[in-house]
Amino acid sequence: MRIGIVGGSGRMGQMLIREVLGTKEATLSGATERPGSAAIGRDLGALIGGDPIGVVVTDDPVALFAGSDAVIDFTAPAATVAHAALAAQHGTALIVGTTGLSPDDHVRLAEAAAKAPLVVAANFSLGVTLLAGLVRKVAATLGPDWDIEIVEMHHRHKVDAPSGTALALGHAAATGRGVHLPDVKDAVRDGHTGARTPGDIGFATLRGGDVVGDHTVIFATEAERLELSHKAGSRAIFARGAVRAAVWAAGKAPGLYSMDDVLGL
Repeated sequence: MRIGIVGGSGRMGQMLIREVLGTKEATLSGATERPGSAAIGRDLGALIGGDPIGVVVTDDPVALFAGSDAVIDFTAPAATVAHAALAAQHGTALIVGTTGLSPDDHVRLAEAAAKAPLVVAANFSLGVTLLAGLVRKVAATLGPDWDIEIVEMHHRHKVDAPSGTALALGHAAATGRGVHLPDVKDAVRDGHTGARTPGDIGFATLRGGDVVGDHTVIFATEAERLELSHKAGSRAIFARGAVRAAVWAAGKAPGLYSMDDVLGL
């Protein structure tokens, strides 16, 4: 099966290229970059420090989608929405790891999923997928006297907060409690805030250094505390999960899928 990469010259794009080249079920159909990028015309093998493979970076996403069974996208919200339209046009599976998507962006992705299979996840690691399931189960089991707080830390260059993964964990906790996250989300605390509102799900955001991604969900009540954590040591875990999702999604019926579907959870 043929897998393409959009945003192929970035850190994540290069990891995805390596992962596809190392996956026996897949061939690398191509990679794109923005018009004017210095990477355009470069061989993908040379781009990642290896031998040439005869496939170069282009600025033609239409051709990439037309010539791929699945495309992986870890770019930016506006670009991802445009790529979803191309996926719908060509019936190409689209794997979306872009974070910072707005509610309207998610509506656009759902519309595209009527014509192509889309796997959308804030985090493609196996560990985080399992963590979300545990958070959902714990939240459903513990009573409302247990406060829920989510702490996340990422590298100094991350531009969105809270992280997409933290929000996904918040949604998992809210689902477990039978509530909607927007109704109970507390992501801003500053100054004299007063006592904690019962039932809220709080978020704390840390930024610094080169941290790939640390997430901890805290369940706290009188005299005891339960913490569930995941720490990512390399972006390679996200690339591995995304390529696994691409292999799984290629040829699937149109629809909006998650990593739970990919892993059969």
